[in-house]
Amino acid sequence: MNGCERIMAAIEGRRPDRVPIVLHNFMMAARENGVTMEEFRRSPAAVADSFIRAVDTYEYDGILVELDTATLGGALGVPVDFPVDAPARCVGQMLDSLSAVDALPPVDISGDPSVRVWLDAVERLHRHFGDDILIRGNCDQCAFSLASMVRGLVNWMLDLSYPENREPAHRLLEYCHQATRQFVRLMSETGAHMVANGDSPAGPDLISPDMYREFAFTYEKDIADYALELGLPHVLHICGDTSRILEDMVRTGSAGLELDYKTDTRTAHAVMKDRVTLFGNIDPSGVLALGTVDEVTERTRELLDLFSDTPRFVLNSGCALPASTPPENVHAMIREARR
Repeated sequence: MNGCERIMAAIEGRRPDRVPIVLHNFMMAARENGVTMEEFRRSPAAVADSFIRAVDTYEYDGILVELDTATLGGALGVPVDFPVDAPARCVGQMLDSLSAVDALPPVDISGDPSVRVWLDAVERLHRHFGDDILIRGNCDQCAFSLASMVRGLVNWMLDLSYPENREPAHRLLEYCHQATRQFVRLMSETGAHMVANGDSPAGPDLISPDMYREFAFTYEKDIADYALELGLPHVLHICGDTSRILEDMVRTGSAGLELDYKTDTRTAHAVMKDRVTLFGNIDPSGVLALGTVDEVTERTRELLDLFSDTPRFVLNSGCALPASTPPENVHAMIREARR
């Protein structure tokens, strides 16, 4: 099997010839290729070259293409800061009150420069690797996360605490949802084998499971269904400890769940086994970036042993690897998986 076949087997519940590996390594890949994050997010060639070099170096199976978590927010008009050597970040709200949601302009992200870099980079990678290496085109944020950027996270949390805001909150969510759908559709035309979205503020670290089901679940499910209509499996990522909403996340219909290291792996195994594919979930900072080779090897072995009874597993970090992650730790993780 090649890398693409290996990951697709895991997605479909077929046993691959060996454990598939994806790296969430865009910051690390840029640094190892000698480009700043500023150069990375402006140049599709720099993005593609960085990931090509990373695949050549570490020989993993699937590329997770990401630039930052602020692209859709910026495309909608949220103020964004662009540090020279860190990912872009939203730094302010664009909607001063929830009641102003109906005055927002129609959603059209297709011409946004950052969106175009993302799409062009995936096209370049597909031309280079074809169907040998799986290309997962991340499509930035799902509706709940994007709404928290448009409104500002604190304001958004306060908005949701008042029952009278329920209807305008859903109108904002639907507005943001259209941006996410557009990105998924555009990504489906690039040659990507898989699409993914993050919805990090929707987890139990910030809102209750009941609020998740009311304000996030429906939009996540629609995105997973829409990706399937376009012929692509979908992966959903939510930060933090998602144990209390894992069953709901499975019900979104996403083919894979990328779980943060804070989610207990035994709970994830019990809920997800033979139903949906786990992408993860080694601690990217405490273990892969700051741990020793022995610690990385031990944590990888524990995870591999736990999920050895199901084909629905793809080894990955629980979130993005810091740029400073030691190469020897990544090699140790991969070496243990290939042992």
